[in-house]
Amino acid sequence: MPLQAVMIVVDNSESSRNGDYTPSRFDAQVDAINILFDSVTQGNPESSVGLMSMGGKGPEVLSTLTTERGSLLEGLHRTKKKISGSSHLATGIQIASLALKHRQNKSQRQRIVVFVCSPVADDEKKLVSLAKKMKKGNIDIDFILFGDLDDDDVQKKLEAFNNVVKGNDNSHLVVVPPSGKLLSDQLLSTPILLGEAAAGGAGGGAAEGGGDFGGFDFDPSADPELALALRMSMEEENARQAKAAKEEEAAKNKTSLEDIDEAGENQPLLNERGEASGSGDKKDKDSGDKMDTS
Repeated sequence: MPLQAVMIVVDNSESSRNGDYTPSRFDAQVDAINILFDSVTQGNPESSVGLMSMGGKGPEVLSTLTTERGSLLEGLHRTKKKISGSSHLATGIQIASLALKHRQNKSQRQRIVVFVCSPVADDEKKLVSLAKKMKKGNIDIDFILFGDLDDDDVQKKLEAFNNVVKGNDNSHLVVVPPSGKLLSDQLLSTPILLGEAAAGGAGGGAAEGGGDFGGFDFDPSADPELALALRMSMEEENARQAKAAKEEEAAKNKTSLEDIDEAGENQPLLNERGEASGSGDKKDKDSGDKMDTS
């Protein structure tokens, strides 16, 4: 997984109290955020994750970019007490993008992951305009739409946003309908967690397709945990091989430098008269060069 800075936006609107996900939509997000945090930080230890909410009275940054899980858990605990109101999707994405601009490591790729389980009040035109700004700023946007919503209006708006912002398949829209499975388990086989290892997009549920797992030909949705473990293992092996190749190249360069002899390097320090090498010869040469003025 590439080096990245990820802002996770949690939906703490009134709709997150719904129990179509056990025990509630909000708690389902908490579990999924833990899995997402592991995926990002284990994929690259220098990657960082931040957290914010978009419900209640308005969006709020709960944790700036960090590698500490405790900061996110503390933020989730605080915002659980503030479940109310409706979601503010466009404003939440804008604030998340500002938080990413203040990342310390500018080489981190910018990414925002948004959980949506409530109606979206922003109109499609406003969202499309925002998507163009995010694309121009090279910010990847992932949407996780879940829950049993009354109509398809939310999905249509998110699809319009995704169609504009996605580039090189780095932005995704995953739609997870209610089922007996945990939200986190269903996300394990999606491109949001599997990245390039997942083949194709995801719509109307978890992503389908086997993908390339280093010669292992199987459907990741059949065993999501194994798919994630294989991906992590392949990334670690690739990193190990890259490190070994770099060390081997450095060793070759060091050996080639040691084989280069400097001028006079093999000359003995003392000559047969016990003087410094070259000193006696220099004296004889100097005395021979002097003119006889007597």
